[in-house]
Amino acid sequence: MTDIKELLLSRIRDVADYPKPGVVFKDITPLLADPAAFTALTDALAELCVRHGATKVVGLEARGFILGAPVAVRAGLGFIPVRKAGKLPGATLAQSYHLEYGSAEIEVHAEDLSADDRVMVIDDVLATGGTAEAALHLIRRAGAQVAGVAVLMELGFLPGRDRLEPALQGAPYEPLLVV
Repeated sequence: MTDIKELLLSRIRDVADYPKPGVVFKDITPLLADPAAFTALTDALAELCVRHGATKVVGLEARGFILGAPVAVRAGLGFIPVRKAGKLPGATLAQSYHLEYGSAEIEVHAEDLSADDRVMVIDDVLATGGTAEAALHLIRRAGAQVAGVAVLMELGFLPGRDRLEPALQGAPYEPLLVV
């Protein structure tokens, strides 16, 4: 696992002062552009889905779609997008959550999940944990079970893990990298 961590870290670029002064943005586009690194990431996340008995993968808008869809294909699972409010047609379930400065809402097509499903949430980054926490509530409200949460990287200097922990209710949390 050390080799894959080194590979992934070597393909994540720090961008200073983006999106605002004082912030160091972790840019994963070089990782996505490298077929070996992207394949290694996809394989590692797919293995976690299989290990935790997932039957579906939820990808969180927007980079969770980029990671989650190939992970679902690699693991032989269905993919369910969790989108910002108003982006999905038809009947949806919505979950509001609080952000540092305001609130947001995410939605899922309820008919895409059932009581037989064990859902792995995939995203690129765990920062403050609000979106992942809301996704777990949404999955359970749809009647499905949570298989776990897997992310490419956790920003360890932010409180995301602490916020996410109660919502996991014992389900595994698997960051590939903690930066």
